[in-house]
Amino acid sequence: MLTPRTKLVSLLFSILLCWQVVAAEPVAVNPSHPDRYVVVKGDTLWDISARFLREPWRWPDVWHVNPQIANPHLIYPGDVIVMTYVNGQPRLGLERGSLVKLSPRVRSSELDGAIPSIPVDAIQQFLTRPFVMDAGELESAPYVVHFANEHILGSNNIKAYIRSIDNEDNLKWNIVRPGGPYKDADTDEILGYEALYIAGAVLLSTGDPASVMITDTELESTIGDRLIPVSQDVPITTFFPKAPDREIKGSIIDVLNGVSQIGQFNVVVIDRGESDGLAVGDVLAIDHKGRTVRDKIAKDPRETVKLPDEAAGTLMVFRIFPRVSFGLVMDATQAIHVLDRVHNP
Repeated sequence: MLTPRTKLVSLLFSILLCWQVVAAEPVAVNPSHPDRYVVVKGDTLWDISARFLREPWRWPDVWHVNPQIANPHLIYPGDVIVMTYVNGQPRLGLERGSLVKLSPRVRSSELDGAIPSIPVDAIQQFLTRPFVMDAGELESAPYVVHFANEHILGSNNIKAYIRSIDNEDNLKWNIVRPGGPYKDADTDEILGYEALYIAGAVLLSTGDPASVMITDTELESTIGDRLIPVSQDVPITTFFPKAPDREIKGSIIDVLNGVSQIGQFNVVVIDRGESDGLAVGDVLAIDHKGRTVRDKIAKDPRETVKLPDEAAGTLMVFRIFPRVSFGLVMDATQAIHVLDRVHNP
């Protein structure tokens, strides 16, 4: 059976082979691009691509895999990225060998030390939590009914009683607290509910009530908090930017970093998800939503004018749910706000 790491390396290789196909539309280069760039620690593929291309997310369209280089689908500090032209179109390639000594004996795996596609540190805490659940999932989820030893709140190493868990299929659980609804910016339809991570829990006994031991507390648990099983899926940390396969028109409906003005590397929630055709890695343009203002010159004082939407930045989707998604703002040319629009780049 293939390990998750082996599957990921195979996926990287197969996708990069596909990237050799010529893009349907020409890729615009950065007018101030260098001919060569030496990769340094802390770089991301997005940052490197911005040195060469006007739209950094399109670097897969011009990447040339050199089969003579070991692991040409992975880029390390010390590697040299070179821009050339083939039939008038830009091509990015990799040189390796003279600047650093690369030996498989100094790496614990093929992925150690490779340059990530985006700054994963900015999204690490959002790869597995918080959660988005629909009303039915919240209603049917087991919930905290009481704490042992007359505790009013739950924290580390406190036993909690749960209604109810009737089997041992899942021994580890997340305790979450239902939050506010996520709504479609245009129709006000509820698309799901935020489920805030409170703590972890280990199953002690099944039944009604079942019992769990609370662990890894971030907030004190209260009666009514829900439990969802810990996912066994390995979170995706390698991303391949691309345009969505379908036309997407949506809005930013929340920001997860606790800020009012959104900028580069903030995490936002958008009101489109897997059911709308979005996938992990999809890149969306952000437009600042134009305000509606009163025309003070018009004869009718009630007359208004809708100002145009203005380009404000770019985001990449890194986690999807059925009807909403989380995206990382990669570029911001002006302040971005909740209710700003997103669409195909």
